Amino acid sequence: MRLLHVPVLIKPLLLVVACLLGSAALAQYRIQGTVFDSSRSVPLEAVSVISTSGAGTVTDANGRYNIAVGEKDSIWFSYLGKPTMKFPVLGINDINQFNIALQVRVTVMRDLRIRPRNYREDSLQNREDYAKAFNFQRPNLGTMTSIGPTGAGIDINELIRVFQFRKNKSMERFQARLLLQEQDKYIDYRFNKALVRRLTNLTGEDLDAFMKAHRPTYEFTVYSNDYDFQAYIKEAHRMWSRSKGF
Repeated sequence: MRLLHVPVLIKPLLLVVACLLGSAALAQYRIQGTVFDSSRSVPLEAVSVISTSGAGTVTDANGRYNIAVGEKDSIWFSYLGKPTMKFPVLGINDINQFNIALQVRVTVMRDLRIRPRNYREDSLQNREDYAKAFNFQRPNLGTMTSIGPTGAGIDINELIRVFQFRKNKSMERFQARLLLQEQDKYIDYRFNKALVRRLTNLTGEDLDAFMKAHRPTYEFTVYSNDYDFQAYIKEAHRMWSRSKGF
């Protein structure tokens, strides 16, 4: 008798698959532009640009951003923990030049440029801004099943996520990129110019060249204590000086 019910159970699933495949074929867009302060004269770096589909990026040193989205997506901007309203993709007139000015006072910006950046605060803020991406995991048997008062059941939302192949891959790539950026920032935090200059007396182009040539790995940066880390810099400088004939 159970076999008679199989088609009935499969039909909703096939319907879901068809809908998902249809949505995957929707047009894709690439939005780009520049983010400014409230005066529209100063570009803002490190502004988070996020879409409702889970894609995201940050503005570069010139305030520029570039993000791939779907036609049903909306995007919003987040700076200093303050998000903007959401902008529907289909409502943007020029996706090649979607510039925006954030309500950031110049006095706040100057404070940020003068005060040394706090790595831990920045890291926590980044984790908060991209919590959805950092916490992402592919749906599996464990996430699809749940136990309630009436017994075990299937989470329909997790079941739908199984077939969102493109979105899952996009989120995984974005998550990997965020983790790599976080690792790079941690290396920058410990392997900084002030420390290297103090230990080596290098300056200018020599300092830049040394830091590029002897940038430590993330694993060593994480697991080494201050003594070993500084010993590495001194030994690297000794070898570097010898190779330069100093």
